[in-house]
Amino acid sequence: MTPLSEPKSVSDHLRATLEPVLGAPVEIDALQRLSGGASRETWSFTANRRDLILRRDPPGRPGIEGSMRTEADAMRACDRARLLVPEVLVDDDGTLLGTAGLVMSRVPGETLARRILRDDEFASARDRLVEDLGRFLAGLHAIDPAEVPGAVEVDSLTQYWSSYRVLEDRSPTFEKSYEWLCEHRPARTATTLVHGDLRLGNIIVGPDGLAAAIDWELVHVGDPLEDLGWLCVKAWRFGAPLEVGGLGTIDQLVQAYESAGGRTVDRDALHWWLVAKTLQWGVGCMGQTAVHLTGAVRSVELAAIGRRVAEQEWDLIELLAPDEWAAARTAPPAATLPDTANVNGRPTARELLDAVRGYLLDDVVPATTGRVSFHARVAANVIAIVERELAQDSHAPSGDDWNSLAQSVRDKLAVANPKHLAPGRS
Repeated sequence: MTPLSEPKSVSDHLRATLEPVLGAPVEIDALQRLSGGASRETWSFTANRRDLILRRDPPGRPGIEGSMRTEADAMRACDRARLLVPEVLVDDDGTLLGTAGLVMSRVPGETLARRILRDDEFASARDRLVEDLGRFLAGLHAIDPAEVPGAVEVDSLTQYWSSYRVLEDRSPTFEKSYEWLCEHRPARTATTLVHGDLRLGNIIVGPDGLAAAIDWELVHVGDPLEDLGWLCVKAWRFGAPLEVGGLGTIDQLVQAYESAGGRTVDRDALHWWLVAKTLQWGVGCMGQTAVHLTGAVRSVELAAIGRRVAEQEWDLIELLAPDEWAAARTAPPAATLPDTANVNGRPTARELLDAVRGYLLDDVVPATTGRVSFHARVAANVIAIVERELAQDSHAPSGDDWNSLAQSVRDKLAVANPKHLAPGRS
């Protein structure tokens, strides 16, 4: 829970930051920390009756120096190109805000992927969103990178693999996938601005389609196919079967991108980037959990993300070894251990966990809102993972060939998220 004193401190920083822009006095109202935000904080508020958003580095955990200015400059460049982004009012290196951040307009619409994918309100938007995203990326990739001076060229594969090598956790599936990527890397045919994280969750959607692209903290210079590949990573389908965010097919995305002036897409190169970006998200899951495990930021949300590694391992096997993936998917599940009363008596460990999970879902979630409700749901999911792990008779993987990896990852996924094994998620 956010300490009660923190909103007042944030308000004071916002007044000092916005007075040169809006004029004194500045009245801050309805200040609220929004849920999510594993790497940066997001707050909504009104200032002199304007609906605004603050993005900032968490106090005590600064981001890369200058990165907030780069994020702001990227949105300003898009605005000049008439692409759909929030208006940036001000960015600050921490002198006024206390920590690096920016203030931008609040764009009406929805960011929650499950609502976008399921609610009747967004039925029309779903029909055109893939086309909107294709056009947006074509426009972004046409901007001169010099318009965003802080955007540096990044080899994302090298960057994320360097991050993997310093982590304590290890994944034989990630390592085998990395070997494949090094052996099959395509030549780059263009160098452009790259959003770096364009997907459901990082776009605002209105009833008629795309309203804005947000969360520009990973903007850099690189291969434009990075953005298309990232948009097609299975994690961003949120359970829906269609390839692009659960909304449409890769064919539809490529056609919209090319029709809007984007460069011709090499499908083999796009597949390579899909593998690379799936691996990237897997390493990112490990890295976010490491932040929790090292004690830098204790968070049930960061802790839970670590168990999503199995999802990315499973998706990599599907992309690189589809026959072994299909065989493992239909193989008998690991044996289940009985939940018998032991020397500690009843309730057993599993029964206690079930009681706590029920309390979180039945009592805490309905009685709370915002971050407390969100984290209660996350905590309930963590407890369900532990329950399944206690019940499964797990074994260490027997080899590093694709067949052995598929079998072991399938068993891990049955604990971490059995829904990811469901036929409708293929």
